[in-house]
Amino acid sequence: MEERFGNIWHQWHNYLVEWTRDRAPKLVVILVLAFIFVRLLGIITQKVVALAEKNSNRGPVRAQQVKTVAGVIHSAGVFLIVFFAFMQVLDAFNFNIAPLLASAGIAGLAIGFGAQTLVKDVINGFFILAENQFEVGDTIKASGVSGTVEEITMRRTVLRDADGTLHILPNGSIQLVSNMTRDWSQVTLHVSVDYSENSDRIVSLLKEVTESFYNDSTFKQELVAAPQVHGIERVRGMEVDYLVTAKVRPGKQYGVAREMRRRIKTCFDEQKIKAGAPAQVYIGQMPS
Repeated sequence: MEERFGNIWHQWHNYLVEWTRDRAPKLVVILVLAFIFVRLLGIITQKVVALAEKNSNRGPVRAQQVKTVAGVIHSAGVFLIVFFAFMQVLDAFNFNIAPLLASAGIAGLAIGFGAQTLVKDVINGFFILAENQFEVGDTIKASGVSGTVEEITMRRTVLRDADGTLHILPNGSIQLVSNMTRDWSQVTLHVSVDYSENSDRIVSLLKEVTESFYNDSTFKQELVAAPQVHGIERVRGMEVDYLVTAKVRPGKQYGVAREMRRRIKTCFDEQKIKAGAPAQVYIGQMPS
């Protein structure tokens, strides 16, 4: 019996010596490299978030989006590093990892087929945040609805329209985004005037109004450039439309448009300018 236990101990001792000589250094290298990669990934994501917070011109919203993306990248990166390190550790202990890899592949396919809609939402949300397609506070049109963005996550986007209705859009359903408040917005006014009014006089009055508006300190900060009077846009019956445009700060187009309309009406009232009216056709029976 003692001889048997002695042989077993001798075999284990030889195995431990061989494992320590041949495989222990590999195990140490794997663990050290995994630790270094995890630390490097954490440092890089922290630097990216800090840089976004420092250089963000749109306030904390963009920094929060970058932080969300960085968090997803960090979590996915740590998972992959730990997974591959674990596989190499098992190999170092002479475990056959081929069946485990096959099982992981089958499980991944099953999860992918079962939750493909969720995966599509998350992937699309990741690219929305990473590419900065729109931000909280932007007015956008997507999936047939439009409104102001109130919340963006990896899975959904929340819009509030002009009626106050809340729209919740899965990111996977967003195929086309029309951002109406990115960098600048444009005010487009069609000023309708009676056909009998002198065109040169109307253009001159509109230029006076827009120039006075642009020089007003109250609204100058909301304008990106001086408003433009383009002239006659359309003639229809006794009605002539003049086109006026102005580039404004994002989200400021509604207030600027209302104020410009008010000033144009006031000027036309003072100058006795007739407003345009659509042609009216009366249909009736002539008296006998």
